[in-house]
Amino acid sequence: MTTESTNTGSADTPDSAANRGNLRPSDAPVLGPRAVYRPNVDTHTARAFGRPSGQTGSFAEHAAPQNGSIALGPQSHNRPPDTVLAEAFGRPEGSTEILQRDPDAADPAAPAAGPADPWRDPETGARLGAPAVATPQTTSMPQAEKLSAREVLFGTRVAPKALTLLAVVALAIGVLGGLVGRLTAESAAPLTSRKVALDQSSNFDQPHSQIAKVANAVLPSVVSIRVTVGDNGATGSGVVIDGAGYIATNNHVVSMAAQDKSHQAGIQVTFSDGSRVPGQIVGRDPKTDLAVLKVDVKNLTVANLGKSKDVQVGDEVLAIGSPLGLSKTVTSGIVSALHRPVALSGEGSDTKAVIDAVQTDAAINPGNSGGALVDMEGRVIGINTAIRSESGGSVGLGFAIPVDMVAEVAQTLIHNGEMHHPIIGLSARSKQVANDVMSGAAVADVAPNGPAAKAGIVENDVIVKIGDREVTGPDEMVVAVQSSKIGQTVNVQLIRDGRQVDVPVTLESD
Repeated sequence: MTTESTNTGSADTPDSAANRGNLRPSDAPVLGPRAVYRPNVDTHTARAFGRPSGQTGSFAEHAAPQNGSIALGPQSHNRPPDTVLAEAFGRPEGSTEILQRDPDAADPAAPAAGPADPWRDPETGARLGAPAVATPQTTSMPQAEKLSAREVLFGTRVAPKALTLLAVVALAIGVLGGLVGRLTAESAAPLTSRKVALDQSSNFDQPHSQIAKVANAVLPSVVSIRVTVGDNGATGSGVVIDGAGYIATNNHVVSMAAQDKSHQAGIQVTFSDGSRVPGQIVGRDPKTDLAVLKVDVKNLTVANLGKSKDVQVGDEVLAIGSPLGLSKTVTSGIVSALHRPVALSGEGSDTKAVIDAVQTDAAINPGNSGGALVDMEGRVIGINTAIRSESGGSVGLGFAIPVDMVAEVAQTLIHNGEMHHPIIGLSARSKQVANDVMSGAAVADVAPNGPAAKAGIVENDVIVKIGDREVTGPDEMVVAVQSSKIGQTVNVQLIRDGRQVDVPVTLESD
């Protein structure tokens, strides 16, 4: 039976280590002992893990007490090893060699059997052993006599007189060979001569062609424009239109700089004399692909602007600009057509325009954009803008913005910095509608509360005329609207359900 002593916590209790370590409060309740749980052991488990039959104590063997003393612990018995282990790991028969110092030896300082191993001695110093192959000893060669120049050249000793004679003979042969070569060269080259002098004539009285006169007069007013944004760049041309430093060019030439948000864009203007100055954008109009730049330069040569009504098909013209970066390039041709609707748009530019272009067969290539198209009087009749080509190069189909449009847009941009255009409030299908009698632009969509909707134009109407201009397709319709004025009422002639209808429309501003 187990009993448990309690500490009453009285004041007379001596101050002992056990009492100091007892943190139990004096008034804490005393719990009784827990019941010991002994699991039930079945017969099979007891037979497998229990004591053998007849064994009542532990498995350890105790030595019998001698002289009435108490045994201190189990006594080990040394028995001979098994025959297999003795044969595998024992010493050979008759061998007296030991593997290590006998722990029971009388002299603990006796050295171990075998030779001393410096690798096992931490006190042994490092040293190099003998090389694997003996190094042969070098024997010094005897000092030889120095050779002279004659011995080096001829191998044997030659007298100085013989060398002098040999030098004189060689010099004589060289002089004679030179004289013979001179004489034979004179006689063996009958097709060349040093006595011939070419004459050049100059006739100051002969007048230059009209093309040369026009080119010389207009070239100082045409500039090259380079736009850079970081590592990207574009080139184009421009025309000086005012002595205050205003230059007209295409919107797609400068749109990359205008749309830059990183403030890394730069515009450089190069004049015909090679001087370069920075340019600033005054304003631009994506709907006509025109823009105006400003440079801080005095005494500029200003281009002479003509009028579109004086231009006729067949007139000789010059295209002046910087195609492919080649400044001051002049090409000639004629006016191939007038009032040619051309849609303009390009990758990297916000230009979205349809121009009433002047068509020319003068060679125009990338870089000519913004340059001048001039007549034989040196008057600017257009700004070179686009080409049509399957190869990307000039094939004689170049287009320029008419000078009247250039003057109107440029002056508005200089005054206001922006340009507004008339709108009709509808969009046409991309393909023209045509039959045996007429062709036109089919209405695809009408803007709510727009001028067309207010006038009663509906979808599927086919517009064949706006004002005085015939409409043969969607681009022609856009040109006809833009050639009118904001607030102007124009007559729109259309075909609806097979009948011709005239509808007056008052154009509004965009």
